[in-house]
Amino acid sequence: MPTTRKFADFGKNLPYYCMDTIPDGGMCLSVFLVITQKTTGLVLMGKVNPEFAEWEHIGAINRERLLRIADKWMLPASHFIVYESPNEAAKRVLKEQLGLQNLELKGPFVYSEVYDIERANIKNHWDLEFVYTGELEKLPPQNPAWKELGFVDVNALNDKEFARNHQDILANLGIRKVSY
Repeated sequence: MPTTRKFADFGKNLPYYCMDTIPDGGMCLSVFLVITQKTTGLVLMGKVNPEFAEWEHIGAINRERLLRIADKWMLPASHFIVYESPNEAAKRVLKEQLGLQNLELKGPFVYSEVYDIERANIKNHWDLEFVYTGELEKLPPQNPAWKELGFVDVNALNDKEFARNHQDILANLGIRKVSY
């Protein structure tokens, strides 16, 4: 029986009920690293260095966005590079943003969200989030990408102190308590 539905199966030369274009609200495939300190359970988070010119290359963050989020806490994260697997993306973020290569990561834990981006008047933006967890005993070496990087008590922060809704990732993992 023919259908008028469009399914979220993206590609060219697929059946009529699939999508051959990106939804108007956009769609992001992203990787997030949630690394906790072994002894305290605090979460590794940073504040981006807006003067670091490589953020577009290592995290898909342009200058305008850097300036908007520079004083907010965020997880090491990035959009995928086209054709990159989730595991490859996690290893890339680990190396490029934290200077680490041999940290054992667990995951991916996969979450999805659909929301409106009010400041940009975008409706129905889709996020597919691949989250990896790991543990460290101490901070990674200083990286110029971050003006501040540390183990943070994420339950002591309010939502406005997080960049790019990263508090949602922590809530999905059960690390950040959500109050209703």
